[in-house]
Amino acid sequence: MRNVTSLKIFLLVCAAILFAANAGAQTPPPSASLAPVPPALLNAKTVFISNAGADSGLFPHPFSGDPDRPYNEFFANIQAWSRYQIVTDPSEADLVFELRLIAPYGPSNPNKQNGAADPLPMFRLVILDRKTHYVLWALTESIEFAFLQKTHDHNFDEALSAITMDLKRLTSAPASTAANH
Repeated sequence: MRNVTSLKIFLLVCAAILFAANAGAQTPPPSASLAPVPPALLNAKTVFISNAGADSGLFPHPFSGDPDRPYNEFFANIQAWSRYQIVTDPSEADLVFELRLIAPYGPSNPNKQNGAADPLPMFRLVILDRKTHYVLWALTESIEFAFLQKTHDHNFDEALSAITMDLKRLTSAPASTAANH
C-alpha cells in the first residue's frame, strides 16, 4: 500500500511538472522592437538599377532567355511601380539597386544540399547609398526547383516578383521606424 501511495505522489508531481512546463511553453515570447529602416531607403526619389549579372549555366536552361533577363524584368517591375524615378547615370541617383542572380551549386541541383546553405538559384538585391557606397540593405529570394522549363520560368518570375514585393514592404515602412534611427 505504501508503494501505491508513493507511486501516486510521484505521478502527481510529474503531472504538475509537465503542466507547468506546458503552461510556460504556451506563453508567447516578449515582442522585440523593430530595428529602424535607414531613412535613405524611405526618402529616396531616384534610383539607378545595376545589373550585377547572373552566374553561368542558368541560361538558356533551366531558365529561358539570356543573362540579362533578371535585369530587364526587375527594371520593368520598378518602372511599373512608379515610386522612384529611374536614372541612367548612377551619379544622379539617391540609391543603387544592384540585382544579381546567384546559383550556389550551379543550375537547380537539389541533390547537393549542405547544411543551411541554399542550393537553389536566388536573386540577391543589394541596396547601396550612392553617396557613401555603403550597403543599406540586402534582400534574397530563392527560385524553387522544377523539372520542366515552363515551371522553371514560372518560379523565376515568382521569385523576382517576391523580391520586388520585399522591396515595396521595406520602403513602405512607417515613418516612425525611420525616426528611431
